[in-house]
Amino acid sequence: MFGFGKKKKTAGTAIVSPTAGKILPLSEVPDPAFSGGALGEGFAVDTAGDEICSPVSGDIIVLFPTGHAFAVRADSGVEVLVHIGVDTVSLKGDGFTKIKAQGDRVEAGEPVVRLDNREETATKVPSLATIVVVSNGQKFATSELSMDAAAGETVMTATEK
Repeated sequence: MFGFGKKKKTAGTAIVSPTAGKILPLSEVPDPAFSGGALGEGFAVDTAGDEICSPVSGDIIVLFPTGHAFAVRADSGVEVLVHIGVDTVSLKGDGFTKIKAQGDRVEAGEPVVRLDNREETATKVPSLATIVVVSNGQKFATSELSMDAAAGETVMTATEK
């Protein structure tokens, strides 16, 4: 009756585009693990920028030694994986410079990885699209995508289920 003991709903966690480029649905990523949603709900960005930024404010919980992927846990608990390109792990770090370190606190839009030569790197892999997925989606529902979002603008929101 009075709502005692009920969990308070939050407005959700904004997930912003981590780089410049056109927003793409995951279905357009040439990797079945991402395009089929096996790794979570999200979006991709046809990477046009040289800096890949955190899509949420929080702590970097994973930063691969190769710099091709990282994950950030927002204060709300939502965990967001950012994977730069398809098959980029095969580059063994060539073309990626880590700006931040695992354990660092970052704000949404703050650079985490820099692409040293985006054009050259793009010729070595099937796609250089930056993929963003909510990796703990069993706890969070995601909104529809804002397909016209620019770098640093909200593409989707994750709300606790």
